[in-house]
Parts: sequence; structure tokens; C-alpha cells
Amino acid sequence: MFALPQPLPPCHADPATPVFGPAPRRPARQVRIGGVAVGGDAPVVVQSMTNTDTADVASTARQVADLWRAGSELVRVTVNNPESAAAVPRIVERLAMQGIEVPIIGDFHYNGHQLLEREPACAQALAKYRINPGNVGFGRKKDLQFAQLIEFAIRYDKPVRIGVNWGSLDQALAAMLMDENAQRAEPWDAGRVLREALIRSAIDSAERAVELGLGRDRIVLSAKVSGVQELVAVYRDLARRCDFALHLGLTEAGIGSKGIVASSAALAVLLQEGIGDTIRISLTPEPGASRTQEVVVAQELLQTMGLRAFTPMVTACPGCGRTTSEFFQELAQVVQEHVRAKMPEWKISHPGAENMTLAVMGCVVNGPGESRHANIGISLPGTGEAPSAPVFIDGEKAVTLRGDNIAREFVGLVDDYVQRTYGRRADA
Repeated sequence: MFALPQPLPPCHADPATPVFGPAPRRPARQVRIGGVAVGGDAPVVVQSMTNTDTADVASTARQVADLWRAGSELVRVTVNNPESAAAVPRIVERLAMQGIEVPIIGDFHYNGHQLLEREPACAQALAKYRINPGNVGFGRKKDLQFAQLIEFAIRYDKPVRIGVNWGSLDQALAAMLMDENAQRAEPWDAGRVLREALIRSAIDSAERAVELGLGRDRIVLSAKVSGVQELVAVYRDLARRCDFALHLGLTEAGIGSKGIVASSAALAVLLQEGIGDTIRISLTPEPGASRTQEVVVAQELLQTMGLRAFTPMVTACPGCGRTTSEFFQELAQVVQEHVRAKMPEWKISHPGAENMTLAVMGCVVNGPGESRHANIGISLPGTGEAPSAPVFIDGEKAVTLRGDNIAREFVGLVDDYVQRTYGRRADA
């Protein structure tokens, strides 16, 4: 005789933990980077980095402008030699002439203290300095050169990101922790020791900066690795052990779908737990691809998680044997590209348009239902269906499109909806 199933045990979840949606943001000190707030009650900020030769003023300014237009709220540039340091104020000036005031972050390694000393205009023009304690200097010079960089930040009233990296870990600290580990009654595995070295390098360096006079509200920390599980483990521990603002990113994430999936897998877990104040998706661009893809991925990650809204998102079915052609795929792409291209204008003239939802569906199975759930949705004809495409606006059937101009007419309906719905807010 089969036993009846036992009732499930009662749920003992913390009543303060939300049942639906991300956990409350981890409390962190807020840092002002130019005109952008990171941490505290500020939304999670999207940032990116150029891959041009910074000494090439025209190319670097152009790429910064492209990244900014795509939605990057902070942009980092390499400052690795006197030529690039001298170029920074010219880049900032060129951007300002275009009305672009995105904060520019200087990425320093090895010789940052010398470059800032030689180029005070660079030190002033940058909105933040990025320092890696693992390669700021070696031997006895390391502490001195780190202190010099912090003194420049204090002198010019600049925040810093103290960013440690798996690939350039402080070897002296790692060796010390390995020796300590060998004395434990139950030694940790090597991976845990290296994670501890990363966390200690970040926190100890931050505390040293505070001792030198830099405010705690002028420090952002990061501890980047290239493995998803390692990144989650490191940032959970880092978040627990300090209240500095945190920059999230999977270093050397990779190219194409691999980099997107790996970064999304790691960052989504942490963001869902309320960890992270600014993010970068470190994609290797595919040959010929725009650098702006990493910005789009970062925005879409935050938007699909419900943390921020940047541009209207298009729901579209994947297609199956019921769909008659690729037209619905092409229409979905046209609509997504159209609203993304219009968003910089809408952001100013039609605030709130970024929250609009759109649906492009390929047949009658889910088409009408999904279209009704969107602000504007279209259900295209599938195999055996009548050659007509009903359009639903805010849940109600508004019009049926037919003929060869469906794409153009639907995009026009989207523009009309934005004008009617969000234009009033701009005029109010």
C-alpha cells in the first residue's frame, strides 16, 4: 500500500526577504564620480572602456561619444604613457564641445604616479583614477607609489577605484597567506586562499588609502576573476566585509555569446542579492563589431531583471513550424533598432518612454495574448492564418494592418504612442 505524501514543511523564510524581485540593495557609501552617483540609493550604473589608443585624440573621443550615446554613464580610458596622459584633457575638451560630459576614468598601471606628476592637466581632467594594487609597484616601491597615487587623488579631489584582478594578484600578499594557511590545523584549499588574497588586497588597500586621508566616500572596490562561481564567491565575501561601493564585472569574459552568458550568469546572481553598485560587461568585440555591444548587454541585463529601464524592450516569439516566414523576426529587429536609436531623443523630450513594452508575435497561438500584455503589440499571420496583422494598444485591439507596409505602419504607431503617452509629461 502506498503511503500518502507528507505535507510540505512550513516556509521559514525571513519575512523581510522579498518573495518576488531582487533583495534590497546592500548598504554602501555613495561616491560621486563627476556628475554620476555610485552606491547608496543611486541606481546601478553602467560603465564601459575604450579600446582605442588614448593618444589618438580623435579616435578615442569618437569612441567615448559612441559609448555615451549607447548609454554608458562612465567611460574608462587607458593611461599608460606620456602621450596618452597628455591626450586626456584634449579628449575631455573635445567631448565637452559636443555637449558630452560623461565622466572619464583613467586606468593606471605601473607608472601612474609618474604620469600624474608630469601631466597635472590629466590629473585634473579625469573624473576618477583606477588603481590596481597588484601592479602599482614592486618591492619596497609598491607602498610608496600607491601612496603617491592616493595623494594625487586627494590633491585633485578625485575618487578612486581600487581594482584587484586575478591575473595581477599581489604576489607578496598571496605568499604570506599561503604560509599562514600551511600553519592551520585544517588548511584551506588553494582556491580559497587565492580568493582571500583578492579580498584582502582590495580591503587592505582601501583602508591604507583612508589612513592616507582619502575619504571612504571616495573609494570604489572591485575584485575581478574570470570564473562565474569564483566571482560570486568573492563578491559575496567582499560585500559582507566592507561597506565600500562595489564595481562588478567578470574579467576577460570572452567573445560573443560566451562572454554575454558568463557575465550575465555571474552578475545576475549578485545583483539579485542586492550586491553591486556599478557594472561593466567586459566583452571581446567580434571582428568588425561595435564596442557599444557591451553597453547594450549591461543595460539589457539590468532591465530584464527589473532594476532599471533604459529603452523599450521587444517581446518576440522564437518562431516555429506555425510561422510562415522570417518577417516577424525582421520586424522585431526593425522595431528594437528603431526604439534604441530614438531613445537618446526620447529620454529628453519624452521621459518615461523607456518603460514602454512592445510585442512582435509570429502566429495566432500566443500572438494576441502576448500583444495584449504589451503597451503596443502586433500578431502577425502564421501558416494558414488570414493575411492580416491585428495591433493591440494597451490591451485593446486598435487596428489591423495588411499589405506590404506593415513594418513602416507599425513603427509609425509606436512613434504616435510615445508622442501621446509620454509627450504630455515633457510638456507638463
